[in-house]
Amino acid sequence: MSKIDVAIIGASGYTGGELIRLLYKHPKADVTTITSRKQEGQHVSSLHPHLEDVDLTFTNPENKDIDADLVFLAVPHGASMKIAPDFIENDKKVIDLSGDFRFQSIETYEKWYGIKHEHPELEAVFGLPEINREQIKEAQLIANPGCFPTGAILSSLPLVENQLVDRIILDSKSGVSGAGVKANPTTHYPTCSDNIKPYAITSHRHTPEIREQLHNFGTHDTKISFTPHLVPVIRGIITTNHSYLIKDGVTADDVYSLYKDYYNDEPFVKVLHDNNVPLLASVRGTNYCEIGGISLDDEDQLVVISAIDNLTKGASGQAIQNMNIMMGYDETSGLDHLGLYP
Repeated sequence: MSKIDVAIIGASGYTGGELIRLLYKHPKADVTTITSRKQEGQHVSSLHPHLEDVDLTFTNPENKDIDADLVFLAVPHGASMKIAPDFIENDKKVIDLSGDFRFQSIETYEKWYGIKHEHPELEAVFGLPEINREQIKEAQLIANPGCFPTGAILSSLPLVENQLVDRIILDSKSGVSGAGVKANPTTHYPTCSDNIKPYAITSHRHTPEIREQLHNFGTHDTKISFTPHLVPVIRGIITTNHSYLIKDGVTADDVYSLYKDYYNDEPFVKVLHDNNVPLLASVRGTNYCEIGGISLDDEDQLVVISAIDNLTKGASGQAIQNMNIMMGYDETSGLDHLGLYP
């Protein structure tokens, strides 16, 4: 198959820049359009200085005039639902990086995002390849998962599918880039440097996304709690999964073996050798989710650690993984590079 032409709508943010970086050397895709209303006419390096050698300029065309085989929507929540139909109606494949199409329940989306959904008739596939690979192959519209849910779900799936636990408490810590490119008081350097800040302690929008996907496995009775924290790093999410075993006689070694078998054929999930503890520095710039540090205390509380880069496996890298699956390419195309440790 010849190369496809790709458009990135809203390419001025971190996820847009990461899409361009990763697609620049992709063997099967050419980025032909990057859009930004404010940056129209400016070279891509005006916002993304690491892309100096990329021959792209921000434009602001009408959606109907965008000539591409596949479109990435890297625009805010609430904006994607307004423009996705323009591309769907023109038979383009669409991968949306916002939260607008992630929920099976429109009522859940409207409750947690506080936005009336304008196109509930559009059917999207939740784009976590480890659970929906076959559906992604046939989809026209993909809802790329949130960054927190990616690490949280992957750290939990073997447990809920095998009904080993009845409660999961997810403690996640994210780098500042997860808040996006636009500055605000929370991400101001004096606020976030040398500091750790819990936020949206029981009300983060990614909570129902995690619950909805995990409840598709095992039973709906598993209680799931999630609290995010902002930490003074640029990239990465590390999630500590505290779960309560309900089956007797299960050891930490048993759980480790379960994870090794469960993810044995997944190209972007690494269950670490010797049950080593995942590090943010190991996954920086990669599309990998690392899992390890699997431990069990004397009260049958299980701990599982996962680490991802929020901008790659948590966003743009996963979007390209979905593109590869949709287009019938090797799933690892353009994504199989290793991390940047230290």
